[in-house]
Amino acid sequence: MTETTTSPGGDSESQVSTRKTTRRGGGDPAARGRTTIADGVVEKIAGMAARDVEGVHAMGSGFARTFGAVRDRVPGGSKAVTRGVKAEVGEVQTALDLEIVVEYGYSIGDVARAVRENVVAAVERMTSLEVVEVNIAVSDVKLPDEEDEEEPAQPRIQ
Repeated sequence: MTETTTSPGGDSESQVSTRKTTRRGGGDPAARGRTTIADGVVEKIAGMAARDVEGVHAMGSGFARTFGAVRDRVPGGSKAVTRGVKAEVGEVQTALDLEIVVEYGYSIGDVARAVRENVVAAVERMTSLEVVEVNIAVSDVKLPDEEDEEEPAQPRIQ
């Protein structure tokens, strides 16, 4: 922008002033930046949602449950919510693999369907990611007379 001013002696001088218009707050605040969600976050959400389904006894394979039970007994250790859950997270989509143990007497198909529905609803609601697939592997059936591998009778180390 060019302004012409007259000095007190009647001379005109030309000044060039560049005034930049700074626009603050332009656009939607939600679009200013990027949100990334770690695989572990989605795994925790999915693990909690799967465990909420009636008929799911445990998550993970026998080895993972045994190893997890030992790890859970270490002072300061916590129950592994992500045991039996694997997530692949992209920018707008996620895919999940779950390994579950079903309690005897429940329909495996019905339990798997309920787990899938609960996991999809929880992950999409909490993360806004589209869940493209939930693969469920049933690794075992918990019989009524079986002891839990997660609760050994006596610790080996005293």
